[in-house]
Amino acid sequence: MKRVAVDIGGTFTDCFLVWGDHYVESKALTTHHNLALGFREALQTSCAKLDLEMLDVLSQVDSVRYATTLGTNALIQRKGPKVALLVTAGFESTVPLSRGRGYGEGLDTRAQQDLPGACRPDALVPIPMIAGVRQRMDAVGNILMDLDEDDLRAKIRDLVDRGAQSFVVALVNSVANPAHEFRVQEVLLEEYPEHLLGAMPIVMSHKVAGRKGEYVRTSSAIIDAFLHDVMYHGLSSLELNLRESNYTKPMLVIHNSGGMAQLNSTDALQTIHSGPVAGVSASEHLALEADLGNVICTDMGGTSFDIGLVVEGGIKHYDFNPVIERWMVSVPMIHLVTLGAGGGSIVRYDRMYNTVQVGPTSAGSDPGPACYDRGGMKPTVTDADLLLGYLSADNYAGGVIKLKTARAKQVMDDEICEEMGCSVVEAALMVKRRVDANMANGISTELRAHGYDPRSFTLLAYGGNGPLHGCGIANQLGIDRILVPPFCSVFSAVGAGNMHQLHIHERSLFMWIFDSNTRKLYSDYAAFNAVVEELENTGRQDLLRQGMKSEDIKHRLELDLRYGNQLAQTTVVVAKTRLEQIDDVMTIINQFSVDYGNRFGKGSEATEAGIRINTIRVQSYVELETVKFGSIAPSNKKLAAPTSSGSRKCHFVGHAEAVETQIYEHVDLPVGTVVPGPAVITSATTTYLVEPGWRVEIGAHGAAWFLRVGTDLPKLGKRAKGELKQTAMA
Repeated sequence: MKRVAVDIGGTFTDCFLVWGDHYVESKALTTHHNLALGFREALQTSCAKLDLEMLDVLSQVDSVRYATTLGTNALIQRKGPKVALLVTAGFESTVPLSRGRGYGEGLDTRAQQDLPGACRPDALVPIPMIAGVRQRMDAVGNILMDLDEDDLRAKIRDLVDRGAQSFVVALVNSVANPAHEFRVQEVLLEEYPEHLLGAMPIVMSHKVAGRKGEYVRTSSAIIDAFLHDVMYHGLSSLELNLRESNYTKPMLVIHNSGGMAQLNSTDALQTIHSGPVAGVSASEHLALEADLGNVICTDMGGTSFDIGLVVEGGIKHYDFNPVIERWMVSVPMIHLVTLGAGGGSIVRYDRMYNTVQVGPTSAGSDPGPACYDRGGMKPTVTDADLLLGYLSADNYAGGVIKLKTARAKQVMDDEICEEMGCSVVEAALMVKRRVDANMANGISTELRAHGYDPRSFTLLAYGGNGPLHGCGIANQLGIDRILVPPFCSVFSAVGAGNMHQLHIHERSLFMWIFDSNTRKLYSDYAAFNAVVEELENTGRQDLLRQGMKSEDIKHRLELDLRYGNQLAQTTVVVAKTRLEQIDDVMTIINQFSVDYGNRFGKGSEATEAGIRINTIRVQSYVELETVKFGSIAPSNKKLAAPTSSGSRKCHFVGHAEAVETQIYEHVDLPVGTVVPGPAVITSATTTYLVEPGWRVEIGAHGAAWFLRVGTDLPKLGKRAKGELKQTAMA
C-alpha cells in the first residue's frame, strides 16, 4: 500500500505517508494564502525521511486523501458569492425568521440563555435576494399549483440584475416530488446559458438534503452554494498542483459523514469539519483493532479542541441536524463538539471576574503564538506552556521552530500580569488551569448528555498538544488512564488514510410501521423496498462513477423511527434491507423498542402511540485497505527509564514551588520503558508531559499509556497484542 493523507488545520498541515512497510509522519505550518504550499512542504519532509523524491512518490501512490478547512474558514470570514434564493411564494420569510431558537444556534450555553439578546448571524442571503415562485406541492408530492414559468423568468431576471452569482432553489415539499426544482433549473439555464454568465452554480435543495424540514433543508443548500466557489477553486487548484507533480489519479476528499469521495462527487457542505471527523474515524479503527472499549476522542491542535465518542466496539454518534457556524443543517455528520482551546488560543484578562479567559480566538499559524517571534502580540496557551517549562525553546517541533521565551514573558506581563498584579508564572498557571478545565468541562458535558460516566472511558489524547495537556484534563475528570495513539500528532491524517469510500443518501417520508388507530402493521412492502432500492442505486452510481467495482459495493440500511408524534427520534440499523413478510416488520419494531428502552430507560417504550418511520437512510460504501496499528500494549517486561538527557524546573498546578523535572527524548525510550512523573518527553512532532502522580509506559509503534500512580494497565483484547507487520517510522 502506497498512500498520502493530509489534514490541513488552522495552524499546522499534517501529512501521513504510507510507503509499503513504512509509515511516516510530518508537519508544516499551514499556508492560508495557498494551501498547496504547506501541503508540499509537509510531503517533502516525509519523502526526505525515506530518501525519496516527491515527484516519484506522487507518481506511484494509489491515492491522495485530503481533509480541508477551506469551507470552515470561508464561513468564518464570510467569503463567498452573492447567493440568490428561489422559494415557494409565501415562504420568503422562512430563512430570515429562522426557527424559534434559531438565533441561539451556534452560540455558547450562556448566550443561549438570553435569546432575546442574541445577535442574528450575518445573513448569507440578504432579504432582497430572496424571491417567491408561484407553485405548490403537497406533502406527498401531488401538484396543487403548476409552476408559473412567466413569473419565474421575471424573478430570475430581477435577481440577476441585483447581482446574483449563485442560485439556490428550495421549494416546499420538493423532497416528495422534485419536478418543479428540476424545471426551475432548466428555466435558469434557458434564460442564462453558460456562455452568457459563465458556470453559475445552481443548487437544488432536494439534492443536498433528502429529509423534510424546510428551514434546515434550505439552510443546507444556502451554505453549500455559498461555499461552492471557494471549495471548487481551492480544491481544483490543489488537484491541478498534484497533476503538475506527476499525480494522475483523482484526488479524494474526506467527508464529515466518515467517508470520502472524488472531488466531482463532493458537496462543499460535506467538507465542513472533515479533519476532526477523520480523527474520530482513526479512533474507531484503533478501538476496534485493540478492543479498547469506550473511548473519548480528543484532538487538541493549534486552533481548537475537538471531542468525539466511540462506544463499545466502535459505535459512532451521528448528528443528523448538526449546527454549522450559526445555522442548523440537514446532513448526516459524525457528532463532534469543538471548543476554542488549542495551543494557539489567545489568552485575555476577564475584568468582570478578575481572571483569565482562553479562546475561542486563535493566533493560528500566522502570526502564531508570541513565542514564535513572527509578530504575535497576544499571549496564548503555547506561550504559557513555554513559561511553565514544559516546552524546549531550542527543540520545539524537532528544532524547526525556535521559541523566544522573552517574547512570551513580555506579552504575558503586558496583557495579564499588569492587570492582575501577579507574576508571569502565576499567570501561566492560571492559563493552564483554565484551558484544562474548559476541555474537561466540554468532555464531561458531552458524556453526561449521552448518559455516560467519564470514569468508564479511556481518554485518547492526540493532536499536536494532546499529550501535553492529557494529564491536566484527566485530573479534572477523575480519569485514571490516557492512551496516546501511534502517530498522535498527525492522527487525523492517519484517519484520512484509513477512510473507506462512502456515500449517504436519505429520503423523508411519513410511514406508519404500526398504526395505533387501525391496530395494523405496515404491509405495503413493495413501496418500502422501492425507496430502499432507489437510494441504493443512487449510492451505487456514485461509487461506480468513481471507478469502484460493482461487486465490492455494500449497503447499510438505517431507519429514523419515533413513537406517535413524539419529538424524540431513534435511529435503528436494520440488518435485512428488504421487507418480505410480517416477521421482518416485527423485527424492526422489536429492535426499535430495545434501542429506545436502552436510551430512555426500560419501560419508556410507548408502542400504543404507534410507530412511524420518518427517514430511510442508506449508506453505500466500498471497504478499502487500511493501516494496521498492531500492538499498542507495553511489553510485559518493564524497563527502568534510562538516564535522562537533562532536567529543568517546571511549574505544575497544585504545587507551590517549581519541581525538578527529568527530560527524555522519545527515540531513546524502548518499548516497555516506565517513566515516572514528573517528566517531559520530547519528539519531533509533539511533547509528552507526565505530571506528578502519573507514570507513562511506552508501547509499541509510538503508543504511550499514561497511568495514574496505583492504576494498572487495562486488559486489552487479543487483537491489541498482535504483531504489526509494517515498520513505524518517527
